[in-house]
Amino acid sequence: MTITLVDQETKPILIDDLTWREFKIVTQLIERPGVRLSFLDGVLEIRQKPGKKHETIKKRIAALLEIYLEFIGLDFTPTGSMTLESESGQVKREADESYELGTNRERPDLVIEVTVSSGGINKLEAYKRLKIPEVWFWEDGQLSLYSLRDQEYEAVPEPRLLPHLDVALLMRCINFPNHTQALREFRQEINK
Repeated sequence: MTITLVDQETKPILIDDLTWREFKIVTQLIERPGVRLSFLDGVLEIRQKPGKKHETIKKRIAALLEIYLEFIGLDFTPTGSMTLESESGQVKREADESYELGTNRERPDLVIEVTVSSGGINKLEAYKRLKIPEVWFWEDGQLSLYSLRDQEYEAVPEPRLLPHLDVALLMRCINFPNHTQALREFRQEINK
């Protein structure tokens, strides 16, 4: 087993060559407040819980998205950072935010990841194995959208699940300095 220690401010701790059983045992030993664990192909990723910048952006995206979903009348369930795992897929992941779009869903249809620090497991590969139809990444003021098609993710300019969502407006409002102003502006624009 190899342990890779890196700067915890910017990168996770990675431990490789673990079996699923070893991963589950280690999880019981180190899962605690302030720590987030992910797993893919024998690699355990240990991250400190995100800071204020990450949480502010995550909540802003969630608030804007929920305004839009309510506006279009779509029945949805926010599932937050619920734990998603598959022993057969050798994967465990917690999205920053996730949503079931519609009723009686088996898993989230959409997950959102806010990237403030780099490194770690391949998140798209993890979500592919979990069969998540759409993944959105926010990084450096930009939103990148990925849609699962033929068992592979492809970058898309607009969400396939929400094809009429104005992504430029969404990004502009995500990046506003004031949360209340962002929500107000977004509401006004979609109501036009």
